Amino acid sequence: MSPAGLYIHIPFCRQKCKYCNFYSIVPPNDLSLFIKALLHELSLYNREFECFDTVYIGGGTPSVLSARSIADILTAVRTEYRILPEAEITIEVNPGDTGVDYLTAFRRSGVNRLNIGIQSFDDRLLRFLGRRHNRQQAVDAIGNAFAAGFDNIGLDLIYGIPGQTFGGWQETLARATSFRPHHLSCYQLTLEADTPLGRQYRENLLELPGETEQAEFFFRTAAFLENTGYIHYEVSNFARSASLLSRHNQKYWQHQPYLGIGPSAHSFSRGKRWWNHRSIGRYMDALLNGGAPVEDSEILTAEQMSMEALFLGFRTSRGIDLCDFEEKYRYDLLDGKSDALQRLADAGLIEISNRSIRPTRAGLAVADHLALI
Repeated sequence: MSPAGLYIHIPFCRQKCKYCNFYSIVPPNDLSLFIKALLHELSLYNREFECFDTVYIGGGTPSVLSARSIADILTAVRTEYRILPEAEITIEVNPGDTGVDYLTAFRRSGVNRLNIGIQSFDDRLLRFLGRRHNRQQAVDAIGNAFAAGFDNIGLDLIYGIPGQTFGGWQETLARATSFRPHHLSCYQLTLEADTPLGRQYRENLLELPGETEQAEFFFRTAAFLENTGYIHYEVSNFARSASLLSRHNQKYWQHQPYLGIGPSAHSFSRGKRWWNHRSIGRYMDALLNGGAPVEDSEILTAEQMSMEALFLGFRTSRGIDLCDFEEKYRYDLLDGKSDALQRLADAGLIEISNRSIRPTRAGLAVADHLALI
C-alpha cells in the first residue's frame, strides 16, 4: 500500500468567515481537553496504516493554537506513526497569527510547508469576506514566513467576489507573485446555503459573477500564472516547479490512503471511507468515554471508485492514465466511452492519446462536468 497522508483538523476560528462552510467554532479558553482527545484519537489507528509521507494540519484555524500545542501534536504523531524522513508537513495559518518567533517555532517542530490564507490584498474585499486580517498583515505574514526560514510557502487567494473587477484580480495576482511563493491556490468563490453570504445570495441581496465572467476569471488566472512560470496542475492549484506540488492534496485526487483526525475529518483506505462527528461535543464525548469518534462509514463499489477517479482525474492537468485506470477499475475507457470521449475531444475539452486522457485549459474550466460522460 502507498504511504498514507495524515490530516489533522483543528476546529477553531476566532472569527468565522462569511463564506466558509468548514466545521469550526470559537475556541474555548482552555484547549487542553480538546488536545487530550485529539492525541487519544491518534492512538486508535497506529496499527492500521504502515507509514505516512504527508501530514497536513488544517482547519478551522490551526494558528489559534500555541506553538507548544502544535509541537505536542507533532511529537505524538511521530510517537504513534512511522513518518517517512522526507515527509511533507504542512500547517495552515491566518495572516493575523504569523509573528516570526511563532513561525520559527513551527520550523523547529518539523513543519516544512506553510499555507497562508491571504484570500485578497484588498481591505474592502477582506472585510466583505469576513476575514480578520488586513492587507498589511497579509504582506507581513509572507515576509515573516521567509524570515522564519520556510522554503515552501503557499498562498490561498479567492476570485469571483461580488464587486471584484478583472483588473483588481490581476493586481492581486501580480502582488502575490511578486513575493515568489512556491505554491498558489486560486479558488472561485462558491457560497454554501447555510453561510451568511449564502443566505444573502439566496435572498437576492448580492450577485455573483455569471458563467461568462467566472470563465474569464479562470482563464485570466491560468494564463497569468503560467506566463509567470507556475505549473497549473489542478483546477485551482499552481506550483513553481513539479517538486512543489502539494503532495498531501494529491492523496485525495489519486485515491491514495489518508487518515483524518479531529471533528468532521474524513479518512479513506482500501475502498472504505469514514468520517468523524461534525460536532466537537460528540467528538470529545466519544473519545473521552473510550470510543472512536466516527459518525458513519461507507464501502465504495467498483463503479463508485471509477466514477470518483474520473471526476478527480479530470480536475488535474495530469489527467487519467489509461493503463492505470484499467488495472485499478477493470474498465477500458477508450473502448467503453469512445463516442463520448471523441465528442469532448472535438469540443477542445480533452486530449486523447494511447496512454492518457488529459483536460485542456478549456476542459479544466468545466472539469466537474467532464466526468458525466
